[in-house]
Amino acid sequence: MKRYLIPLTAFLLGSTLIAGIYFSILTWAQGWEYAASQFSLNRWYVLPIWVAFGVQAALYSILRFRLFIPTTSTGPAGAVMGTSGGTSVTAMVACCLHHVTDVLPILGLSAAATFLTRYQRPFMLIGLGMEIIGIILMLIVLYRERKKLQPIQKFQPVLETK
Repeated sequence: MKRYLIPLTAFLLGSTLIAGIYFSILTWAQGWEYAASQFSLNRWYVLPIWVAFGVQAALYSILRFRLFIPTTSTGPAGAVMGTSGGTSVTAMVACCLHHVTDVLPILGLSAAATFLTRYQRPFMLIGLGMEIIGIILMLIVLYRERKKLQPIQKFQPVLETK
């Protein structure tokens, strides 16, 4: 049962964490009404990022705790886990980076603020794409490791006793 609860919990925690960070940044920058309006405006970009982040967290937990792969080695899973972490961070930055534009003019960085505002959705799409690549890489590792565990088909004994 825990083989299913751990990935489900990781999915829920990962999605909740990224949603919390998203709303925290927006609420801090402009207030709750602004956060709600931005979410409503960008929900078709933000929701898939949250779901993909949760899926990555679930797949990471499967690889990390070897829940469905009872072997001592998971191949290049370590590199994939690093890639997954990097893509998740990049997606979070891509998702929320444009909200830094509210503070940048105060810091005298209005050109950067304009750039980030103008390319808000491409940043989110790039982040989502990187998350999807991370998910695909982890699924490939899981597939290859599961394939190694397939039983040998129709093993015939060399000596047969009658």
